[in-house]
Amino acid sequence: MGTQRQQLSPWPLAGRESQLQEIATAWADRYCHGVVICGPAGVGKSRLAEECLARAARDGWKGRRVTATAAAAAVPLGAIAHLIPPGVDLSDPVKAFATVATALADPGRNRRWALWVDDLHLLDATSAVLLRQLIDAGVVRLIATVRTGEPLGETIDALTGGGAVYRVDLTPFDRQQTETVLRAALAGPVGRRTLHDLYTASGGNVLYLRELVQGALQSGALVSDGEIWELAEGRPTGTPKLTELIETRLAAADSAARPVLELLAFTEALPLADAEHAAQPEAREALEQTGLIQILADRRRTMLRLAHPLYGEELRNSIPALRRRKLLLEQADRTQAYGARRRDDALRIASWRLAATGTADPALLLRAATLARHARDYPQALALLQAIPEEHYTTATRLILAEVLFQLGHWDRAEALLAEVGRSATGERERIAAILGRTRNMVWGNFPPGQALALNQDAQANAVTATECHVLRSAEAFIRIMASQPKEGLTLLEDLEPDITMAPDDGAWLRGAFSKTTALAMLGHTHEAIAWAEHAYAANMHVDEGALVSHAAVQRIPLILALSDNGNLAEATRIGEYADTATSRISPLAAIWLALLTARAQWLAGHPARARYWYANAAARARAIDHKMALRPSFSGLAACAAVLGDQHAAEIALTEHDHSPRLAMGFQPPGEENLGQAWLHATRGHLEQARSVLIQAAKAAQATGCVTSEALLLTDAARLGAAAAVQDRLAELAAQCDGTLAPSRAHLAAALAANNPERLQNAAAELETIGADLLAAEAATQAATAWQRAGQARKAAAATQRAQSCAARCQGARTPLLTTAHTTTALTNREKEIALLAAGGTASKDIAAILHLSVRTVNNHLQHAYAKLGVTTRRELAGTLGTPTTHPRNPTAAAR
Repeated sequence: MGTQRQQLSPWPLAGRESQLQEIATAWADRYCHGVVICGPAGVGKSRLAEECLARAARDGWKGRRVTATAAAAAVPLGAIAHLIPPGVDLSDPVKAFATVATALADPGRNRRWALWVDDLHLLDATSAVLLRQLIDAGVVRLIATVRTGEPLGETIDALTGGGAVYRVDLTPFDRQQTETVLRAALAGPVGRRTLHDLYTASGGNVLYLRELVQGALQSGALVSDGEIWELAEGRPTGTPKLTELIETRLAAADSAARPVLELLAFTEALPLADAEHAAQPEAREALEQTGLIQILADRRRTMLRLAHPLYGEELRNSIPALRRRKLLLEQADRTQAYGARRRDDALRIASWRLAATGTADPALLLRAATLARHARDYPQALALLQAIPEEHYTTATRLILAEVLFQLGHWDRAEALLAEVGRSATGERERIAAILGRTRNMVWGNFPPGQALALNQDAQANAVTATECHVLRSAEAFIRIMASQPKEGLTLLEDLEPDITMAPDDGAWLRGAFSKTTALAMLGHTHEAIAWAEHAYAANMHVDEGALVSHAAVQRIPLILALSDNGNLAEATRIGEYADTATSRISPLAAIWLALLTARAQWLAGHPARARYWYANAAARARAIDHKMALRPSFSGLAACAAVLGDQHAAEIALTEHDHSPRLAMGFQPPGEENLGQAWLHATRGHLEQARSVLIQAAKAAQATGCVTSEALLLTDAARLGAAAAVQDRLAELAAQCDGTLAPSRAHLAAALAANNPERLQNAAAELETIGADLLAAEAATQAATAWQRAGQARKAAAATQRAQSCAARCQGARTPLLTTAHTTTALTNREKEIALLAAGGTASKDIAAILHLSVRTVNNHLQHAYAKLGVTTRRELAGTLGTPTTHPRNPTAAAR
């Protein structure tokens, strides 16, 4: 091929037509001889070729499309015979080709051709030689498409060689590109689980992705809750067109190779030795050449896989039941005959036998379920366990089943099963396992908050051994910390050593480390919390697989909390997004809290649009498994983000859902933070006094629990909404108690706002920008600019304004009182400013009077003074001047969704 090459994803098909046109223009302007577009099926080769052909037509070239085929290749010049003028003698190829080139180059004939050749590798050699001469003569522009992996041969390489041809390699979407194209196609964000499912099912193939999305929309499986699009549980199904596309691809397989494809449809991966039983070597080689299978190395074995996950789905649907049974049982027998030496062989054999006959050996099913549980494939583990006859159940079986039910959110079934285990327990290990399982299930399930603690204390009263007492005390610490009692919980963990090898029980140590990290973070000891989180993660990665422990990424949940309140906001977000990718499909419960704390980190960073996305993910996931504990913080966060973004209607809907959700005082967000949504909706409406009151009362609730980081967050927001003088001293006290840079920076901001000192405001902005608290930095810089301007320091005001604009550009459209009113309300008194904001938000004068405990006449007088100072005459003009969104009418239907 030519030396010019560009790597390109099929991004233009996602709506980025301008980029596609740029590629075509670059080809036309710089590499006029030709372009070869390479890539696998379904990535957009034809679409890009169409644009190149259209670009050539606009330049005066006559466009023509031909498809090279194996049949046409048997006839010399069969594919391009239409280019040869009538009467040309082809008996002397050299002379004939020169005649054709001369005829086509004749300006009077105006017959310059832009020729689109599909499947270039099938072009016959004679056509390739003629095309090369026509390209060199400048009378043909070549536009060719080639499927990746197809051999071009020396003749075609000569046609495209010499640097005259521009090569573009199209690749499938990666995960990020898939997310972007889905957002563009659906006009809104998609949930993380939905993104995973669609990306996995489509394999990044844009054509398959489109059909999957259309099929899901048509069936009602893909719906929006007003914030994000979510796909119903289960494998996504596409359109009839998708089925046709896949059938066409599978039809390329020779009938002799069909048994290999059928086996792969059920086994997913097949050793080469097993494939040799199903088809001859030449048939297997043909499958690889047609791109239907992939050959992979798995340690010392060579494995075959289907090239795309959708091929297996279509094959399974087409195989009759008896044929399916025969294939599965034969493969199970073969694997067993080899000795089933691989770790996952038991899981595979049991799954195959169960799928073939509906039953399998109970011992094999239990072993397979244990492997599926450790692989965090909880749906498969549940199916295997439920296939075991009741008379073969043991205590160990019931404990594994309870763990799986817990992970899938079946709280009531898990509780009933664990209570049964507790009643029949015959030894210490069984008693402890039952109590620990029940208390964990009660903490995270929808049980009354005090039930888990009562159960634990009753068990401690009846404990027999020192080990039992130790494990139950660690469990009590976990319960108390999750109930926002960090000091009490930390006291119970004083004897916890950082080294797991010193612990009498791995599970108890991991639970204790998780709890200790959380408590330390809540109390502001973030340096120590981060260290414990790293200990716990490393230990979780290497713990004995016989222990029923959660995925190691679960230990990242309290780490995100600690990093956020330490001031490592970007790191907290990075870890949250990475851990979410690892757990979104295998641990629904962990995924909810990872999303919530990632959202909180983004809120602290002042990125409300991204925080809103993560809060919406948390809410959708919590609804999916009925995890009520997470609903209130999710909806409160949604309301706060929507309010700051100026979307009052969405904020009102989220707050309504928050108010209708049950109040369960457990989890990672202590009492107080769930009031953020209400406070910021008040602020957006201009009700600053009410917003401050909500925040200060919430801060007192956080203070009562000892959760100093939450108290600092709430007081900082109160300072931003006009209470800086009232809260600055307490924020200074909290900064002295907390590690890291966030607490001191927020205390400095409050003090600077209270003093209205431009120098201190500027310094606070610099501190906050350094740690990534962009919105706080933008607000501080904006206030500094206003103060400098008032002092007549134009140069310093300009510098502060530049910093404010730079920070605000990263805040995703945030609109807060400190940002939107700083310059416009400089001339207003504090009372005039407050009344103006309320009026701009749509509040009537009589309601403003009631809120501020003034007479209506006084309110109207202040409002008229504000009008005169700002040069406006109506409330609509006032709202425009202040940058305040007007109140949207409530939507009862949407509010009740």
